[in-house]
Amino acid sequence: MFDIYLSALKKYAVFNGRARRKEYWLFMLCNIIVTIVLGLVDMTLGLYSEESGFGLLSGLYALAVIIPSIALSIRRLHDTGRSGWWILISLVPVIGPLVLLVFYVIDSTPGDNDYGPNPKEQSTSALA
Repeated sequence: MFDIYLSALKKYAVFNGRARRKEYWLFMLCNIIVTIVLGLVDMTLGLYSEESGFGLLSGLYALAVIIPSIALSIRRLHDTGRSGWWILISLVPVIGPLVLLVFYVIDSTPGDNDYGPNPKEQSTSALA
């Protein structure tokens, strides 16, 4: 699980290519876990601010992973055959994030597409 998280962080600002559902959702799960842990540490150490709504450590972490998160989201959209510009639909209140969630959940485009070879097929052929 953490190897997928680290591989996504190593592709810090890679906006081309494709990302599998597994890579996307495990990265997001790790982000949630790390954010919760850092939030608890912030509260324990008194670094949490009621005014801003988050603490020093969790805020720094959020800043550190925003670019890899956007890059991974764009690669996930590429995997479904969509342009990375679809990420901007999240700016539309209520419906935009729901549409984006559906795009993140649907399966990969089989075979190669405009954004590269299917990473799911590459990983299964590597096992054979």
